Amino acid sequence: MDEHKRVIFDVNHPAQVHLFRHAITELEDRGHDTLVTSREKEITTDLLDAYGIDHELLSTAGDGAVSLVTELLGREWRLLSVAREFEPDVIVSRLSPAAAHVSTVLGCPNVVFTDTVVPSKLMRTLNYGMTLPFVDVACIPPNFELPFSPARTVTAGFHELAYLHPNRFEPDAERLAAAGVAVDEPYFVLRFASWDAYHDVGNEGWSRQGKRDIVSFLDDHGTVYITSESELPSEFREYQLSVPPHLIHDLLYFSDLYLGDSQTMCTEATLLGTPSIRVNSKVGTHDMNNFVELDRRGLLFSYPDERDALAQTRAIVTGQVDADWERKRQALIDDKRDVTSLMLELILRSDAAPETEAPVDSPRSRAAND
Repeated sequence: MDEHKRVIFDVNHPAQVHLFRHAITELEDRGHDTLVTSREKEITTDLLDAYGIDHELLSTAGDGAVSLVTELLGREWRLLSVAREFEPDVIVSRLSPAAAHVSTVLGCPNVVFTDTVVPSKLMRTLNYGMTLPFVDVACIPPNFELPFSPARTVTAGFHELAYLHPNRFEPDAERLAAAGVAVDEPYFVLRFASWDAYHDVGNEGWSRQGKRDIVSFLDDHGTVYITSESELPSEFREYQLSVPPHLIHDLLYFSDLYLGDSQTMCTEATLLGTPSIRVNSKVGTHDMNNFVELDRRGLLFSYPDERDALAQTRAIVTGQVDADWERKRQALIDDKRDVTSLMLELILRSDAAPETEAPVDSPRSRAAND
C-alpha cells in the first residue's frame, strides 16, 4: 500500500482543473488527503463545483498590473496560511510563484507542470526568476526549453493527456443531446482568447473582421458555437456557447471542426481527433514543440495569417481535405503516456523527485532517447 500522503493542488485556471482532477480523485480513492486551493478566474470554480471537487478560494483574478501584483501577494499569504494548517507532503501546481515559495517555506516538494512559452524576454526572466529556484520537479513537454536542472526535469508529453487520454475520457453523445446539441448535425466550435495574459504580451489572435468572415462562412454549413475568454461583442452573442463547461470535451469530440486563436483548446480538439485550425501571431516564431508535432502529424493546421486559416476552413468543410483523423489521433495516443499516471507516480514517491536523470515519456520516446 502507498505511504499516506497529504497533497495540495493549487488551481489557478480552468485548464488546471482538467489537468489535476483525475489525480485528485484517484488519490482520495486510495485514501490520501488532498486540499484544492482555487482562484476565481473565468470558470475555474464553476468547473471544480461541477466535478464535485471541494476547494478553498484564495483569490480573484486581478485586472491590470497593479491588481495582479496585489492579488499575487495576497494569494501567497493565504496559501501559506492554509498550507501550514494542512501540513502537505507535496504541493502540485502549474509554474506559480505562490506554490513554489510556500513549498520552500514549509520544506515540502513542489511538483510543477509547465508548457507555456513566454515570448517576452522580460516576462520570461521575471517568471522564471520568481519560481524556478524554488521548484523541486518540473514536468514539461518534449524539447521544451526550461532553464532547470535536467536531473529534476521530467518529460511528460502532452499535458492535456492527463484528462483526454482514453484511460481518462470517454465521449458521451447523450450528455450533449441532453444539453441541446444535435450531434448528428454539422457543428463547429470556435474559441476566442482574450490575449491579456502575461505570456501573451506583444501577440494577438483573430481580428474582428476575421471573426466575422469565419462565422459567416461556417453559419452557412452548420451550427456555430463560440466560447470566449472575454465578453463577446453583440454581433456574436447568438452563437455563444450555452453547453455546461464540464461538457466542453464531449462537444469538441463530436464537432466537425474546431477553430481558435487560443493554445490549449486547439490541442484538446486535436487530441480528440477533431480537425483543428489555429491562428495567432505566435505561430512559427515561438511555437511549442507540441504544435510542431501536431502539425507534422497532419492533425493541426496553424497559421499566423487568418486569411490562410479561412482558406483551410473552406477546404475542410467542403470536403477538399480527405484525412483519416481518427487513425492519426490513435497513432499519436499510442506514442504517448497517460500523464495522470505519471503525476501519481511522482506524488507518491517519498521525495516526489525523479528516480533517475532520464526523462520519462512513452516507451517509444524513451527508446529514442537511449
